[in-house]
Amino acid sequence: MVQITYYVAASLDGFIAKEDGNVDWLDAVRVEGQDYGYRDFYASVDALLMGRRTYDQIRSFGDWPYKDKPCTVFSRDRELEPDAPAEFSTENPREVLDRLERRGHAHAWLVGGANLAGSFFDRGLISDFVVTLIPTLLGSGLPMLGPSGTSRRLELVERAEYPNGVVQLHYRPLDG
Repeated sequence: MVQITYYVAASLDGFIAKEDGNVDWLDAVRVEGQDYGYRDFYASVDALLMGRRTYDQIRSFGDWPYKDKPCTVFSRDRELEPDAPAEFSTENPREVLDRLERRGHAHAWLVGGANLAGSFFDRGLISDFVVTLIPTLLGSGLPMLGPSGTSRRLELVERAEYPNGVVQLHYRPLDG
């Protein structure tokens, strides 16, 4: 089974982006030489999973930052751009994970967004939640998880605190 980690930055009130998808509020905690464990985490994954809006947002930043890892974008529209740096899929999460496993992948990063994370969460497919809490209140925006009728207890595995108020929490579900 492919291990899925939802590694995400969130405001203190649980939003991963402003309503328009903008993440400029993260700039306030950028510190020279501090990546909050990102480099080590990224080295630990061998595949990426993301929703279409997350893909579009990342593409708007310029060069594709994940050239060295295969990426699956969940989208209702399979025909996007001919030079896309990712594979597009209309399959459900379980089918994509089965394909990744057949290809020998062991650990995938669920990059976002909220609806895709909610879909994985509802199916019990997220093995780890690494949430980097940013000391900012957005008031509204895109939630960390899309609507879900599922409830799960989590166990705190690790935490890290930084001088600028950023706190990173690593949780695992207690129920599997």
